Amino acid sequence: MHPLHQKRAFICDMDGVLYHGSRLLAGAKEFVRWLKQEGKQYLFLTNSSSRTPEELSRKLAGMGIDVSPEHFMTSGIATASFLASQKPGGSAYVIGDNGLRQPLLEQGFRLTEEDPDYVVVGETVTYNYAQIEKAVNLVLGGAKLIGTNPDISGPVEAGIAPACRALTAPIEIASGRQAYFIGKPNPLIMRHSLKRLACKREETVIIGDRMDTDIIAGIESEIDTVLVLSGITREKDIAKFPYRPDYILSGVGDIPLL
Repeated sequence: MHPLHQKRAFICDMDGVLYHGSRLLAGAKEFVRWLKQEGKQYLFLTNSSSRTPEELSRKLAGMGIDVSPEHFMTSGIATASFLASQKPGGSAYVIGDNGLRQPLLEQGFRLTEEDPDYVVVGETVTYNYAQIEKAVNLVLGGAKLIGTNPDISGPVEAGIAPACRALTAPIEIASGRQAYFIGKPNPLIMRHSLKRLACKREETVIIGDRMDTDIIAGIESEIDTVLVLSGITREKDIAKFPYRPDYILSGVGDIPLL
């Protein structure tokens, strides 16, 4: 049996691994079918905070993959959990979509534009200058700056789109304050995922398409890593990094065939 087949739990990135935008990647259906048939514990972990687990479940269903909401972990959920542990019942000014707002509300946070404890930035297509100006002045007024993830860009059907760090950068530059980012490679989100899976790190593998988030997140959490070449990182890019994944595959569809 291949070492990957012996793993009990799989943490799998989504963008660039299962799909690009609304386009399903080759082998994704077969991989999810294999996870279910083999009785594996699995969690689809995305650094994006734009969608809720329910919305992600519906998105995959529209591509022909049936995965219930409890199998999704997002940086929005991890961010809300972290902030609730730091300041229970706190408040936040949010630049982001429902996938960030809903978890914060569920954690008892108040969303406000007046004297918030935190300014929280996630991905959103409604990002605009007025939000930047508001956020800068709130941070200068004492609000702590939080980003849901440190991704600069992410894969979409048309190529590459700006991600959370790129959206947070203007606020950091104008305010002179650095944001704290929750998503991969921060070990916080990995520990949160392991708790959800109720599995040990030795039993788990993380699958992703980015050396700078997915693979380093696994290495720093002492979880075996699989790099798939279906997203951001190309094979020629691997040599640029001072670390390597445990496995390199063309896509997740290769795993059932190992």
